Amino acid sequence: MELSCYHGGISKSVCENLLLRKGKNGSYLLRDSESISGALCLCILYGRIIYTYRIFQNCNEDYKVETADGVEEKYFQNLKALISYYENPNKGLVHCLSYPVNTNEAEQSQIQVKSSIRPIILLEDTYAGMSL
Repeated sequence: MELSCYHGGISKSVCENLLLRKGKNGSYLLRDSESISGALCLCILYGRIIYTYRIFQNCNEDYKVETADGVEEKYFQNLKALISYYENPNKGLVHCLSYPVNTNEAEQSQIQVKSSIRPIILLEDTYAGMSL
């Protein structure tokens, strides 16, 4: 998929960590659904809570965000059009899509996490033989 905010099969917890690390209302990313094969999840940060909206494709391969019963469904020819539509306020999401969490940002944050773990391990090794 050509969208830089699409993270593929990352877990819900990894998704939440990435969004919380971004830390701005309206931060968002797309990932594969863990529970529904073929569905995507649009995950949005608002007020330290992650809101998840499922995205489905119909038989014409148009995309739609799952809505509550009675709410008119809106279809999009591609994910770029869907994202562009929901970048505007008052379109039915908890917050407009404002700050994409791109895959390169996710890779960078994983590098930072890995580099910050190493000193802790070294510190544990240093004190392993000591009784405290």
